[in-house]
Amino acid sequence: MKKDIHPEYREVIFHDTSSDEKFMTRSTISTSETMAWEDGKEYPLVKVEVSSASHPFYTGKKLFVDTAGRVEKFNKKYKK
Repeated sequence: MKKDIHPEYREVIFHDTSSDEKFMTRSTISTSETMAWEDGKEYPLVKVEVSSASHPFYTGKKLFVDTAGRVEKFNKKYKK
């Protein structure tokens, strides 16, 4: 492997904002936010709108998530 061309692979906390679920995994994603985890250490924080904790396929529940007003924007654009 060439040196200094690969992104840093580290532990990252993902926060599902729609279900308020948090989980830690490893990733190369870059972020400026940090959060303290259960072990007391600070880890980079990535906020996501949908994860397996809130996705209807995994939960079996119908959940309507519209954080950016996409439905209203679509209806406004294509309303007859």
